[in-house]
Amino acid sequence: MSLAVAGAAARASLLPSSLAASSSRPWLIALPPRHRRPHGSLASPPAAGSRRRLLVRMARMESTGVAVGFRAPEFELPEPLTGKLWTLDDFEGNPALLVMFICNHCPFVKHLKRDIAKLTSFYMEKGLGAVAISSNSIRTHPQDGPERMAEEAKLFKYPFPYLYDESQEVAKAFGAVCTPEFYLFKKDGRRPFELFYHGQFDDSRPSNNVPVTGRDLSRAIDCALSGQELPFVQKPSVGCNIKWHP
Repeated sequence: MSLAVAGAAARASLLPSSLAASSSRPWLIALPPRHRRPHGSLASPPAAGSRRRLLVRMARMESTGVAVGFRAPEFELPEPLTGKLWTLDDFEGNPALLVMFICNHCPFVKHLKRDIAKLTSFYMEKGLGAVAISSNSIRTHPQDGPERMAEEAKLFKYPFPYLYDESQEVAKAFGAVCTPEFYLFKKDGRRPFELFYHGQFDDSRPSNNVPVTGRDLSRAIDCALSGQELPFVQKPSVGCNIKWHP
């Protein structure tokens, strides 16, 4: 990354999020805050018929348990859209690699899908490797199966391969527990990929009316590509739990 780009990223970190998004995030199309129906108040008991909302709350999880320096596990997974098998070695030429655990149906993922595609497209042009993996059980969630994954990849124009982890062994090897979950690895020369960032996309959630900016992840990628240390404390990613096989 050029000094000019690195400097722009550093200056953006000092600006309010709305200005930072417009001045240093060319992948982002600024939109007004979306109006969403808020979750029920924690101070009052759930109303009749709110069981579905309660179940979503119970499934909410945070990424945890994987330390910086953790080496990227080997994997070999198919891409439903093309039928190609992808491995960790396919990204050997990239200085940094973003591994994302997502799925089709999760409301936390749906909230970010278009912005994930924009952000990764922007940084892949600067050398970032990127891959998304779905590990949800299709026994309980058939909408997350390979055919629907291929449709999603086309619909949202994912610039990265969207891979299917049928056995769920890759998710377990990474220590992934939720969707979305973001792992940013970097390497020096021929050294293995080592974990640099394991945190959230940004502070936006489906019901908190905070605009999506990608601020946390984009700042981490800027640092990884420019050889700088992270200037902020990582916040865990928040999402639905991975749906393990029954």
